[in-house]
Parts: sequence; structure tokens; C-alpha cells
Amino acid sequence: QGQLVESGGGVVQAGGSLKLSCEVSAFTLHWYAIGWFRQAPGKEREGVSCFVSPNNETYYADSVKGRFTISRDRAKNTVDLEMNNLEPEDSTVYYCAAAVRPLYPCISQTAEYDYWGQGTQVTVSS
Repeated sequence: QGQLVESGGGVVQAGGSLKLSCEVSAFTLHWYAIGWFRQAPGKEREGVSCFVSPNNETYYADSVKGRFTISRDRAKNTVDLEMNNLEPEDSTVYYCAAAVRPLYPCISQTAEYDYWGQGTQVTVSS
């Protein structure tokens, strides 16, 4: 009914790029928004970016604006996060989540997301 699978994490040098994918093909419910979040050890989960389905709006945290791009690939049934010019501070586990009801702002309403993936590790070496 609700299943999200992240992929694309890995190890990259500072200044490099990674593309994360959130597969929503097994997600049979209509989703309103897909969000990408990250959580470092001992810290709260942080909203990175989100994609709102009805109007294709996108939102970004200030820390990633200009470096990350979120997009929907309808052919692959994924919501992807292209991450460029990565910094060591970007190293952590990244999660995608789906919200089935309207929420605003999608990037900060972490508790309103209904389904979460298992996470994928991103490590940026200096």
C-alpha cells in the first residue's frame, strides 16, 4: 500500500555529485508530496527538499538551494534528488517520505508525512 525505496547514496569527494532516487512505484495511494529529509546522528531530522504533486511545486532548504534539484520522473515512477557541489556537511542518511494529505510547507512538516523509506547513506569526503 505504501512503500518507498531510496537508492543512489554512496561516497563522493567534496565538490562531486550524487543522484538519489525515491521509487514510488509500489505506492498505490495517491500522494500529495514527496519530501527528502536527512538526519545526522544526535540531530533532528531536517527537510532538504520536497515536490508537491498537484502543481509540481518544489521547495528547498536554504543550505542546499542552488546545489540540489528535485524532480519527478513519471516514466520511472521516481522522485529524484540531484545533488551537486556536495560538501562534507551534507554527509548523513537521507530519507524520502510521502504525504497523502495536503500539507504546507512541505519541507518542514516532518510529522505530517505518512510513509518513509529506509534511508540511504551519503558520505562526502574532504
